[in-house]
Amino acid sequence: MEYAKLGKTDIEVSKLAVGCMSFGKAGTMHDWTLGENETEALVKRALDLGINFFDTANCYSEGTSEEYLGRALKKNISRDKVVIASKVYYNPGRLSKDAIAREIDGSLKRLGTDYLDLYIIHRFDYDTPIEETMEALDKLVKAGKVRALGASAMFGYQFYNMQLAARDNGFARFEAMEDHYNLLNREEEREMIPICRQMGVSLIPYSPLAAGHLTRPTWDSDSLRSRTDKVAMGKYDRTEEEDMEIVRRVDELAKKHGVKMSQIALAWLWANGVTAPIIGATKPGYFDDAAGALSVRLTPDDIAYLEEKYLPHQLFGVIKQNPAEIKKTLI
Repeated sequence: MEYAKLGKTDIEVSKLAVGCMSFGKAGTMHDWTLGENETEALVKRALDLGINFFDTANCYSEGTSEEYLGRALKKNISRDKVVIASKVYYNPGRLSKDAIAREIDGSLKRLGTDYLDLYIIHRFDYDTPIEETMEALDKLVKAGKVRALGASAMFGYQFYNMQLAARDNGFARFEAMEDHYNLLNREEEREMIPICRQMGVSLIPYSPLAAGHLTRPTWDSDSLRSRTDKVAMGKYDRTEEEDMEIVRRVDELAKKHGVKMSQIALAWLWANGVTAPIIGATKPGYFDDAAGALSVRLTPDDIAYLEEKYLPHQLFGVIKQNPAEIKKTLI
């Protein structure tokens, strides 16, 4: 396994992260999530491969993702050997100071730890003043409950403004951006990625394999997730025709290099400056495939060939206004 520093911190993360939306009680969020025993098997395989970075959220499967992850880690490795990230926003009060203070305690309790390595705001909050959010997050860092801060899925100007608010007020700034970025959706290259590079912020994209579309030569599969994941369908199915040309090129290069399609897609991300793509696996072997991608070296011609047929896409993940507020708290 290879490792890198997270932003400008001394936190060392594996160049692959485990996406824990796959963990949790089935039916509470998705039908295809893994139970506690299956979760532990995946966590153990990731640890065996040297993966130390785990990304969950307070809202994943009504908190059971955090619970399953916390118990699996506790059984298999000491706390100081892993990097745990969780998120806040999809909860009552969103990113208000009271909500952040409440939700961090809930996440810590469910994870069975007294600190998070990385605390990520899941979306931009249109109702809470930026300064209130950044001050509340800063207090968590000063209190030792959080080592570093991150953000996810927002417009570039929003992220930039939040960073400026942190700088101008002496608050902790964001060290990581968890954005939607892969060969089939490269809209983050327009604004967000240049901002992150300018500010020394690590890129830890979700959906690096485009919900599996970059892992197989056909668009659909017969997996339960492929058949039932309406979020993934909304992200990708409307551009199937144009995106299949890129999928075909990934398949072509995989055969040329003698590797798997997923490994080509991940190698492209690292070649474009990504620190740690987040792999949402449901089978241990997927982590083996992902780790094998670290040895794949794409040539400049390979990269140009993969990128040539890209067409502008609709933004997914970012929101133009807050959704209806969640009333139920998990604490």
